[in-house]
Amino acid sequence: MIQSMTGYGKATAETANRKVIVEIKSLNSKAMDISARIIPAFRDKELDIRSRITAALERGKVDFALYIDTSAATGAQAIDTAVFNSYLKQIEAIALSTGYKVPDDIISTILRMPEVLSTSQQDEVSDEEWQAVSRALDSAIAALVEYRKAEGVALEKKFREKISNISALLASVEPYEKERVARIKERMRTSMLDAVGKSYDENRFEQEMIFYIEKLDISEEKQRLTNHLDYFIKTLEEGHGQGKKLGFIAQEMGREINTLGSKSNQAEMQNIVVRMKDELEQIKEQVLNVM
Repeated sequence: MIQSMTGYGKATAETANRKVIVEIKSLNSKAMDISARIIPAFRDKELDIRSRITAALERGKVDFALYIDTSAATGAQAIDTAVFNSYLKQIEAIALSTGYKVPDDIISTILRMPEVLSTSQQDEVSDEEWQAVSRALDSAIAALVEYRKAEGVALEKKFREKISNISALLASVEPYEKERVARIKERMRTSMLDAVGKSYDENRFEQEMIFYIEKLDISEEKQRLTNHLDYFIKTLEEGHGQGKKLGFIAQEMGREINTLGSKSNQAEMQNIVVRMKDELEQIKEQVLNVM
């Protein structure tokens, strides 16, 4: 089963002194890119946290947050004036540059910002509390992975639908392909008669026509595209970790479809090619989100 790189997980660790929230979400990325916001009390655990996230998620743009639910804090709360002033200066600078007025309730707004309020025990983390937070971290990661799997199921269904559509469109080319050859022959013969009348070498004309039609033959492109469609489904069934490979196959499919379009030389076939390109574009957009 393939997995999406989009996911979300959240878990809570409740201790005697506070309620710690662990929140993690991920989007697609070519590599692992972790952005972590961790309250000072747990900063020494950051390397461990990053290592566990990387091992579990492998790839993606990950936004991780570990913070205290101040509404549930039992210890006395204090205002971190340095953090408060930093937020205030940023808001005032934005207001000055944009022409907006600083809101009257700016103090209450800043007090709700991360890390402005703290508890008296915030810098004290016992082994028991870290164990609880560690379990919450595992739960949040597990929830995100399950989310990714569910998204992967939806993606696989969409891919199979699009591949089936391209295959059906490719099959619909055949009657137009035969008609196209007949039209080309007739058009070339008419042009020759208009140019030189009946005084031309019929055998030479037939040889040149065969050579020209061979250059427009799309049999190989059709076979290669069919192979790519089959290989895409086979790779899809290999499951987790095939995102980049699926992307490469989609690129090869695009090359064959483009060649079909350049060789089609007929309005009906070109319309079919445009529809195949539309289906493939939707595959390319979604394959970027596959692990």
